[in-house]
Amino acid sequence: MRISVSTGTLFIFPLRKIFQIAGEVGFDGLELIINQDFQKVNSRKVIKELAEIMPILSIHAPFMPLDGWGSPIDSLKRCVELATDCGVPLVNFHPPSWLGGEIGFWRWMYRVIDFQKEVGAEGVAVTLENMPWVGRYKINPHILSGTEKMLEFIRERNLYLTFDCTHMGSGKANFINDFYLFYNSGRIRNIHFSDYGHGREHLLPGHGILPLTRFLNHLRSTDYNETLTLELSPHEFPRDERIIVESLREILRYLRRETAKATP
Repeated sequence: MRISVSTGTLFIFPLRKIFQIAGEVGFDGLELIINQDFQKVNSRKVIKELAEIMPILSIHAPFMPLDGWGSPIDSLKRCVELATDCGVPLVNFHPPSWLGGEIGFWRWMYRVIDFQKEVGAEGVAVTLENMPWVGRYKINPHILSGTEKMLEFIRERNLYLTFDCTHMGSGKANFINDFYLFYNSGRIRNIHFSDYGHGREHLLPGHGILPLTRFLNHLRSTDYNETLTLELSPHEFPRDERIIVESLREILRYLRRETAKATP
């Protein structure tokens, strides 16, 4: 299993610095979020230069409008093209928001028969991410919020999954059963790892209420050999780079220890 870190975790730093810190800490690679840094630049050139510092294990398609990237459908397809050109094995995207009125995106998703053939590319897996329940009344504003509905959709349409712990935990604090439902489908290709508590997402492990160590121990007992991506809010860290690096080292040691297979 490869352990990655999302560029969003270190959002306060420039991209090159984020990749250098990830290498210094000892991560196996990174998940690259396509954000405002990719407006009005040669994205292919930027990605290839970053990949020379550390491997890019996944690309996260934009989850906000970006100049020059078009609709969510256009940006997803462009991410797959970039991943193909730059040797990135996975592209992740968020499902449409019914609350946000993304009706065209929603209809398009239901017209796709086979995501890997029609949207993905050879060597590039396309994954859908489960989304959080938010607000006072715990509403999930995205389609396919229920585990069974999402399972049915991804099975029928040859779509893979990025399982997000904090998003699932925002609706079900004891989310391990739902993880197993997804795991048994054979569809998980990436896991976003962070804690959740008191309405706050992407917390440091131990800062929320989720049974994360138990989850990691369950994960260790499976045959999962894809990617585990640490995806934390940058607000979880002080602005001192030295403390950030040491905190990430400690978390990485924890992740490796709790997922390590027992040696005979």
